[in-house]
Amino acid sequence: MSVTLSPLRVLVPVGDRCGEGATWDAADDCLYWTDINRYLVHRWRPLDETVRTWMFDEPVVALALTTDPTVMIVATGSRLILWRSRTDERKPQGFALEGWPKVRLNDGRPDPGGRFWIGSMRNNVGPEGQQLAAGGTDGLLFRIDGKGTTVERRGIGISNTLCWSPDRTKFYFADTLANIIWVHDYDDAAGMIGAPRVFFEGFDRGWPDGSAMDAEGYLWNCRFGGGCVVRIAPDGSIDRIIDLPVTNVTTCTFGGPDLKTAFITTASVLSPETERLAGSLFTLESSVPGLPENRFSM
Repeated sequence: MSVTLSPLRVLVPVGDRCGEGATWDAADDCLYWTDINRYLVHRWRPLDETVRTWMFDEPVVALALTTDPTVMIVATGSRLILWRSRTDERKPQGFALEGWPKVRLNDGRPDPGGRFWIGSMRNNVGPEGQQLAAGGTDGLLFRIDGKGTTVERRGIGISNTLCWSPDRTKFYFADTLANIIWVHDYDDAAGMIGAPRVFFEGFDRGWPDGSAMDAEGYLWNCRFGGGCVVRIAPDGSIDRIIDLPVTNVTTCTFGGPDLKTAFITTASVLSPETERLAGSLFTLESSVPGLPENRFSM
């Protein structure tokens, strides 16, 4: 179906080196996101249009809500942390990545059943936050729940785009370096995925980074190096290309009272020096809402 979009605007010109992990907290009416290379978590509140920032001791790569409204999951380069923003209390969740710092975690999200899915990659962030080369196929895709951890995919360059269809029958997952987004059949009750099928590949505007799903089952994929977000129909065709004034577009989510506000993070790393808005948080309004954030079961 056709979607109507408002003009894109800069919400926060925060200058992130690599903005990521956009997560809307409806209960607290705020947006959280990260800067991987500066080891930061940001929070923006629309009520007073303020931003607060917290510092961590490793790259912060992903965020998620949990079934405890006072606790979030923070994924750093090496582990998962349970975090209360109100008190800044931090506790290990229990999962730690074998092979850190040669490899690190990357994009992660809970599924509709409350399990946490997160991918990994060869570490491209140095100990001082400097940008290193990515490459190889060291990445894995993990599923984490109350029973433990399972490896669902192997041989990934950069794990990205973890999304589920509105009817909970499809799971979408990308390898940035391969320029492929796959779709898997998804068993919601068991939390299991079937064999991967190519959903979207070879698009010549950059590489697939993070994504969000809207209520009509269209995948909004951010394109690192491509300066855009592409809205992809359930059949894998391109519905809409949303241009941004920066090269590296990293991830997005839907929020606001009706879930019709798209929040889009960007990166200043590997960007031309002339892009003064690189690393900003952007926003636009959509006539089609997104899906509510899933929550990790505590």
